[in-house]
Amino acid sequence: MNWQGKTVGYALTGSHCTLEEVMPQIKRFVDAGARVIPIVSNTIMTTDTRFGKSADWQQMLKDITGNEIISTIVDAEPLGPSKLLDVMVIAPCTGNTTSKLANAMTESPVLMAAKAQMRNLRPLVLAISTNDGLGLNAMNIAKLLITKNIYFVPYGQDAPGAKPNSLVARMDLIMEACEAALEGKQLQPMIIERFQY
Repeated sequence: MNWQGKTVGYALTGSHCTLEEVMPQIKRFVDAGARVIPIVSNTIMTTDTRFGKSADWQQMLKDITGNEIISTIVDAEPLGPSKLLDVMVIAPCTGNTTSKLANAMTESPVLMAAKAQMRNLRPLVLAISTNDGLGLNAMNIAKLLITKNIYFVPYGQDAPGAKPNSLVARMDLIMEACEAALEGKQLQPMIIERFQY
């Protein structure tokens, strides 16, 4: 696919252990010629963890994309009327974000951006990373699976022995999932063996 002239909304939520894995995927879009608009949850803006400092992640996002970060609901709201984003991806998409999206809660910049994208009937791609994907969040994932214009990055169990309810997407397939979504298709197979015995 030719990404020249395309605008990608790239949203990150608080699966901090996954941030290092997704940064190269953001760069893939930029290297392919896309304009990438970074959007982050409040957790990304405020929380330092053993996986890195908030300020460092923010700077990395700015350096890779060359754009300012959308970090407030007020700043995310215009994405609807402007119809700026050709495709939006939430990667990593936590169980918390998955649950709120499935239940129409709009209380973060990422969720407001997702609502704006859905309002415009444009593709929204989710790369889940949740310890609860086969627990209580299974019903939320199921609701989103049958929602028009929502697509998933292929995912599977990442640690079935230690965390049997945990599901994580193949982050290296984010661009491919977005390309399929722009054609109105779900990248297949969607459910994969992420954990190798």
